[in-house]
Amino acid sequence: MKTKVYKRSDFKLAMILLAPSFVLLAALVLYPMLSNIQISFLEMPLNPNLQSTFIGLTNYLDILKDPEFYSSLGLTVGYTVLVVAGSTVLGLAVAIFFNRDFKFRKTARSLIILSYVTPSISLIFAWKYMFNNGYGIVNYFTVDLLHMFDSAPLWFDNPVSSFFLVVLFAIWRYFPYAFISFLAILQTIDNSLYEAADMDGANFWQKFKIVTLPAIMPVLATVVTLRAIWMFYMFTDVYLLTNKVNILGVYLYKTAFAFNDLGKAAAISVILFVIIFVVIIFTRKRVDLNGGK
Repeated sequence: MKTKVYKRSDFKLAMILLAPSFVLLAALVLYPMLSNIQISFLEMPLNPNLQSTFIGLTNYLDILKDPEFYSSLGLTVGYTVLVVAGSTVLGLAVAIFFNRDFKFRKTARSLIILSYVTPSISLIFAWKYMFNNGYGIVNYFTVDLLHMFDSAPLWFDNPVSSFFLVVLFAIWRYFPYAFISFLAILQTIDNSLYEAADMDGANFWQKFKIVTLPAIMPVLATVVTLRAIWMFYMFTDVYLLTNKVNILGVYLYKTAFAFNDLGKAAAISVILFVIIFVVIIFTRKRVDLNGGK
């Protein structure tokens, strides 16, 4: 009986301590989410003093009939897949390489994460400077020294080159997140497992498949899921680098602030939420967090 009273009292104390967090989440997450869903069913005038008009599913139907939406969706899926795959593989490879003792190891690890902790705006303008057709260092090497092109390409004015550059930028910008996550879990793996594999004559790939991969699977699932969410909603990096890559974040921004259609923009965000929610549920069901599939 005393144990039950203690547990009930402990639960009440926990709820009291968590109450401020619940209130904050409701104010910053739940209310804006519900408000956004409400706006998606309205036609909102620019003047906030005018009355909004309820138009039902019109905004959703207009989006689903818009070819530009599907173009942006395909571009976003390609962008997300390439960035998630590239940053995850690169982060894992670098983590495996750094998971050993060598001179200046701490300094090298600090340099690796510089691209992740540096403000995005600084990195973006550095990249735009590097690929500038007049004085960029990339064109200096490819045109003046290596003579790969007759004239300096307009890297960020071409849709194809712009797409691959924003993908390359995102991989380089965000792979340290995967690197830190994988390095942390790699350091927890017992070296005796690798020693046993060596005694059995296992090569590098066999040791990775049998020992490393099952151990890092929970972190791998988390890294891929979180990075997919962040990349699917990406706006700032792409928008500041170029206006030739119209991913969904840019498409939503233009709809809301260039065309001043807040209701349609809200509907786009709801559709994005549904898509990413379905993808996450499917991914979490496919990947066993205990290390199997």
